[in-house]
Amino acid sequence: MKVLAAAVALMTVSSTSAALAQSPTSPNGVRTLTPPGAIMAEGTWSLGTRAGDFVFVAGMQGIDPATNKLVEDPQARVRQAFLNIQTIARSEGASLKDCVRLTVYVSDLARVAPMVEKTQAELWVGPPYPPRTMVEVRRLFDDDIVEIDSVFYSPAKK
Repeated sequence: MKVLAAAVALMTVSSTSAALAQSPTSPNGVRTLTPPGAIMAEGTWSLGTRAGDFVFVAGMQGIDPATNKLVEDPQARVRQAFLNIQTIARSEGASLKDCVRLTVYVSDLARVAPMVEKTQAELWVGPPYPPRTMVEVRRLFDDDIVEIDSVFYSPAKK
């Protein structure tokens, strides 16, 4: 009888865990984002989440959503990384001007920082700009040149 009760309890826990893993919303209301037109997340990560009035976007690379492959041209790749961020933010009613934090990881600060500066100035259409940290790292996924992590403020109730 104890074995049967333990088996039922284990099946209940397993079913509940499986349902939570597939659910786009956590028990506390954190919602996973997968908007149309975005790149495809493969593996154990998601493109972004909404938690209350904040939208958290995963580190984005310059991946073309049509092919799910890195854009070849370095300047276009940096631009695409920002556009990928913009797609997630817009899906939750935020614009680039609603960005409250940017962290930019680059493989070569001297070479990539000017591309980031140029692209950000174009897409933001001037100040104000969000707080930003740019860091040179030894290596990025797929030996990429840039990955941009961001947070947006977008009140759930306007």
